[in-house]
Amino acid sequence: MSSAIEVSQLRKAFGDKTVLDGIDLEVPTGTIFSLLGPNGAGKTTTVNVLTTLIQADGGSVRVAGHDAAAEAKAVRAAIGVTGQFAAVDELLTGEENLRLMADLHRAGPGAARLIGELLARFELTESAGKLTSTYSGGMRRKLDLAMTLVGDPRIIFLDEPTTGLDPRSRRTMWGIIRELVAGGVTVFLTTQYLEEADQLADRIAVLDRGRLVAQGTAAELKRQIPGSHVRLRFADPATLDAAARVLTGAARDDEALTLRVASDGGTRSLRSLLDRLAEYSLDAEELSVHTPDLDDVFLALTGHDTEVSAK
Repeated sequence: MSSAIEVSQLRKAFGDKTVLDGIDLEVPTGTIFSLLGPNGAGKTTTVNVLTTLIQADGGSVRVAGHDAAAEAKAVRAAIGVTGQFAAVDELLTGEENLRLMADLHRAGPGAARLIGELLARFELTESAGKLTSTYSGGMRRKLDLAMTLVGDPRIIFLDEPTTGLDPRSRRTMWGIIRELVAGGVTVFLTTQYLEEADQLADRIAVLDRGRLVAQGTAAELKRQIPGSHVRLRFADPATLDAAARVLTGAARDDEALTLRVASDGGTRSLRSLLDRLAEYSLDAEELSVHTPDLDDVFLALTGHDTEVSAK
């Protein structure tokens, strides 16, 4: 799989403050990559460098195959950027906002058809003639993303795209993002919602104090954090006693008839556990696997809770 974004030893400082200190990351084409980090970690600076808004002090950055410093114009032609706050003109209607973007991109004779398709895709057709000042937060975010798509970008940078949205609007936006990726678009996502990264991202990187402290899939990151366990519930005290003798070291709860067995969260350890029970003809009534979530990962890696990361 080719890479949409390649970053090697990226460095950036403002005065005597080092903001990015040797960042390495790679984003495969047609995937969702999420960058997480607390306030001041360097997320916005990273995005600003990747989108050619500022230049790095060192390292190399290639976006859509182009050098971000030497070929900034080519990079800008290949990307779309949706900021934290919807960049819509409230004095214009939804349709007029899209038409403005089409004119800026010189869409030509096909502009009307493109605008109609985007309005329909984002379920804004009925509101197309209304001033965007009357739109809800979710409608503005959808219009903002629709405006980004006018230029048919291959790579889209989404900076906290669902901030302030209600759960239903957030999930609608998730569906739109997944559709874009299914169509071959690459998404670079920063988000204040760790659940969002967990649901959407193919790969996640955690940035803290200008350094990447972890990279991987959500599952890989969760497995780095201790606390995974398997919870087994048995039908009666006798079976619980027998299982406790077999699974030495397991934490037991006599009232709930359960055993809690430490696990690495992988299928191999689970299979080994079940084989051990089967060896002694023991059956559990219920089995559940518990792993740390991204909140636990974030706290363990950065020393900050999600309230810090959410700002």
